[in-house]
Amino acid sequence: MPKTLSPDDIQQFREAMRHVAENAFATRGAEGVTMRELARELGCSAMTPYRYFRDKDEILAMVRAAAFNRFAARLEAAAQTAPETDHSVVSEAYVAFALDEPHAYRLMFDLAQHASVYPELAAASQRAWRMLGEHFERLVTAGILEGDPQLIGYAYWASLHGFTMLALANQLPLPQVQQPAGAVNSPTREAVFAQIRRMLWRGAQAQHG
Repeated sequence: MPKTLSPDDIQQFREAMRHVAENAFATRGAEGVTMRELARELGCSAMTPYRYFRDKDEILAMVRAAAFNRFAARLEAAAQTAPETDHSVVSEAYVAFALDEPHAYRLMFDLAQHASVYPELAAASQRAWRMLGEHFERLVTAGILEGDPQLIGYAYWASLHGFTMLALANQLPLPQVQQPAGAVNSPTREAVFAQIRRMLWRGAQAQHG
């Protein structure tokens, strides 16, 4: 008879599976991963994961929800320390998360799963978007930015996501620390990012007088 699982047993197994599955899904794609492979990589029997998860899609949803929650926590922490008139801290936190956790970031946005089937995933993704929305609502309310906060938020999100995906694909200039000697006039990835922030900020700034 199978051992009765305690809450700690369940949490420990799920966390171990999350680490294994995040790498597997990110490197091989959702279709390229099986429950049997995940069990083998975790070092357990082929049937053990079914004691904790319905199927592979539920594991994927758990991985993505955890990533969204870490992402939202990073943005929330940045927003709490940012001066009221400064948007750059949140933007930098957004990109930093993606560069620190590229597997997690790709899984967050490269895939779609039904919110009604995976409410924890839906809540985690909404947490991240709600944080961005509230950040720009405060700036509009304070008269620093002008326009629809949601529209501004989506514009920032789209721009930051585009920059981030190009950076992850190594399609942008090298960071300053990797620039070759003598590349005096070559732009850096940091310079591109700074230019994007300036363009977005100036475009949304409220015009006074």
